[in-house]
Amino acid sequence: MVDVAKLAGVSYQTVSRVLHDSPHVRRDTRERVLDAIRQLDYRPSSVAQALVTGRSRTLGVVSFDTTLYGPASTLLGIEEAAHDAGYGVSIASVKSLSRASVVAAVQRLRDQGADGVVVIAPQRAAVDALRHITSDAPVVAVEGGPDDSVPVVAVDQHGGASAATRHLLDQGHRTVWHIAGPADWLETDQRIDGWRSTLQAAGAEIPALLRGDWSARSGYELAPQLARTPGVTAVFVANDQMALGLLRYLHEIGREVPRDLSIVGFDDIPEAAYFTPPLTTVRQDFSELGRRCLHLLLGQIESGQRAWSRIVVETELVLRKSTAVPTPR
Repeated sequence: MVDVAKLAGVSYQTVSRVLHDSPHVRRDTRERVLDAIRQLDYRPSSVAQALVTGRSRTLGVVSFDTTLYGPASTLLGIEEAAHDAGYGVSIASVKSLSRASVVAAVQRLRDQGADGVVVIAPQRAAVDALRHITSDAPVVAVEGGPDDSVPVVAVDQHGGASAATRHLLDQGHRTVWHIAGPADWLETDQRIDGWRSTLQAAGAEIPALLRGDWSARSGYELAPQLARTPGVTAVFVANDQMALGLLRYLHEIGREVPRDLSIVGFDDIPEAAYFTPPLTTVRQDFSELGRRCLHLLLGQIESGQRAWSRIVVETELVLRKSTAVPTPR
């Protein structure tokens, strides 16, 4: 920085102000400094900055099974928000969200200098683990967290499921069947609650619950049960992948969607618009989720205090061609 200042004919402090994008630098002065930086091929040392400021400008993320669309998209949303705020991201992937693995991952990221940590916690085990993270660590949980300490940012799973179910009822279907996700997922429970409470409020029959594992294969394997059950005209599926498996089976046996069966998914994966037919589904805003996480985490880092709060990100029902009024039989 001293070399840059000498070449540009300015003070060391002026170079620092330019590097930190201060508005209190004249345009011509800023251009001289930037030109000197280019000539000298100067790059600020993040290690040196961390030693001076006590901040690494790196955030940690604890994640797992990033092949699933939801966790992978959540991670991407956090990375994008961090990048826009000038932070790098260090990721610790764990095989399971057990207490020991989550606590160890948070500690490892803190030992590596992360200013704060986001824990993607969609399973019940992770909620318990968050209770055992030391209170001095800036931490935000995504989806699930204890109601007394760790701030949480979550998608409105209940509201999204309710909107999907209400849409099918409004089409004239007498009731709506549901293919749910795995039992240990918080999102599964919230989507079941949204589906069931909407049927109850409408005075509709609540059919037996079917349970998959998020995969297209599980949707395909559960499809015969729906196909041979009399009176099934509408299904809300807890994610788009399982809906894809259901669509494949119905196509194989000659059942048309939506003429014979209306289907709504959840997630709005990029391929959903190209299913046959294009899938009506519930969209989650992962970019907004990332921004909200970052806002809460940076607030903790700046204040040095952790206070419990819960921020909910709204969903959007995306209407396509997989739903229609039931065909008279």
